[in-house]
Amino acid sequence: RKGSGMWLFSATISTGDQEKMPSVGLLPGETVVKEGKAAILFPSANEVFYNPVQEFNRDLTCAVITEFARELLAQRGVKVVLPSEQERVVVSLSEETNEAEAQTEEKNGSEEPAVTAAAGERCERGLRVLEGLAASGLRSVRFALEVPGLQSVTANDFSAKAAALIARNAQYNGVSHLLHASCRDASMLMYDMRAKKDRYDVIDLDPYGSPASFLDAAVQSVSEGGLLCITCTDMAVMAGNSGETCYSKYGSVSIKAKYCHEMALRIILHSLDQRAGVYQRYIQPLLSVSVDFYIRVFVRVFTGQATVKNSASKQALVYNCVGCGAFHLQRMGRRTKNPSVMKYSAATGPPVGPECEHCGQRHQLGGPIWAESIHDLEFVQKVLSAVLGNPCRFGTSKRIEGVLSMVTEELEDVPLYYTVDNLSSTMHCNTPSLLQFRSALLHAGHRVSLSHACKNAIKTDAPPAAIWDIMRCWEKINPVKREKLSPTSPAFKILSTEPSFEACFTVREDANPQSRKRHLTRFQENPQAFWGPKARAKAGGGISADLQDKRKKFQNKRKNQITDSSQLKTFPCKKFKQGTCTHGDECCYFHDSEQTNEQKTE
Repeated sequence: RKGSGMWLFSATISTGDQEKMPSVGLLPGETVVKEGKAAILFPSANEVFYNPVQEFNRDLTCAVITEFARELLAQRGVKVVLPSEQERVVVSLSEETNEAEAQTEEKNGSEEPAVTAAAGERCERGLRVLEGLAASGLRSVRFALEVPGLQSVTANDFSAKAAALIARNAQYNGVSHLLHASCRDASMLMYDMRAKKDRYDVIDLDPYGSPASFLDAAVQSVSEGGLLCITCTDMAVMAGNSGETCYSKYGSVSIKAKYCHEMALRIILHSLDQRAGVYQRYIQPLLSVSVDFYIRVFVRVFTGQATVKNSASKQALVYNCVGCGAFHLQRMGRRTKNPSVMKYSAATGPPVGPECEHCGQRHQLGGPIWAESIHDLEFVQKVLSAVLGNPCRFGTSKRIEGVLSMVTEELEDVPLYYTVDNLSSTMHCNTPSLLQFRSALLHAGHRVSLSHACKNAIKTDAPPAAIWDIMRCWEKINPVKREKLSPTSPAFKILSTEPSFEACFTVREDANPQSRKRHLTRFQENPQAFWGPKARAKAGGGISADLQDKRKKFQNKRKNQITDSSQLKTFPCKKFKQGTCTHGDECCYFHDSEQTNEQKTE
């Protein structure tokens, strides 16, 4: 019927048996893209968005949803089974469940026999999954083929061409009994499923850019204890390039700092918690990762008016010094526990004065951000064990192992981090090795860890004063030329104070974490040229043969790179035009006196 394309796609998939489906052939200009167990028909024209770089994202999502299904369906009397992993699951359940959960499983088992759920099979008690922005449907097809314990998968896209392609890909992969295509606005689709009986157990949102416009609908349409999987690819906004834009989208001001990638994670968690609180719901982060050009968060959503009251004490403002980079967190609220009741009150502060006590520079104010733990280490450990138990399951298993191993080593209660190279740059001194600096913190009695979000990151509970004392001690071993330091520079101010203790830089055995000792693939190198987010799909389709040329044009400042300094004479001197150039004829840039006189006359 005209205007009912969504129904047509659903009918194409949901009617008939999987074995009776007619074979789907390739249309002109189509190619087959294989990833995981899925084979996707993809048009060569830029009609439907597809990014091969996000394979790690999709692999990690499949791993997380599998462990979430294993945990949730165990309460429904369903046992999740994966090939070559059946024995491991039995051992894992007996070891990691507590006494209360064990009694619940016994009760379920005594009432009715356990049901086995395998990947690719429909489970009546299984999870209902929604991919709101499915594009080619690759992610949804992989869910249907690789994640056990699913009742249904809805792959939605606003583009009619994308919805038609999803329907064909479902037939091509033989998952018509699980996957249903939909052609609707993602927000309206989720708003229509807000009733408790209609809510989805898992909602996956991976938009081209910001997910801000979909978050409100997502927190309302996910079931009690359900899983939200959110991707943000607008890292420039969340990393401090446009603080006002970040506030308009996420209700938080981003600032430029070395810890911007972790701050981006905490900004999106803050935004989710704020939107959930409107509906007396709250979030529980399971895993939050910042990799490459995007961030990915996995959170569970629960309902509870009493717990929502804790929201203010979980958020914090960030005071960041523009000179030395020292930061302090100011909680938005305070909670104190009395013997019988929890008391909530306004927080006291600020934690800093008008100027930085270390370098005398001003502070920037960012946030609010999520200040609690961004990972559930017990759940992360389960996902990591599952990946290690079957490394051939994913194409990016080694990278998943490396990232999750680092996540398990991170300090849970320490937000944000410093970087060793930035500390050394502030002091204008040589950079200590990562192990030397970590050892100095450990010798001083502080906890320390790395961060998956940055290669040279140092997460520690040491106050900024202790960190700068260690750097002062390092400067005594590697002195800088103090006569060249400006009296107004942060380095001059910091070095004007003597350290309060003597730091020890002898390398300790526990300074080197296991993920680093084992040389795990933690920060993968770019596999190909122009690696990163691809061009947005065109509404009207069309061949995108010139995309590579456009990338080259915008990535290079000049088409012909200057390798000889003598070539700079062809470019006018900006300082000469302003009348401030002091180099005269020795200036490496071109001085056009006639043009300057004309500008003055005008």
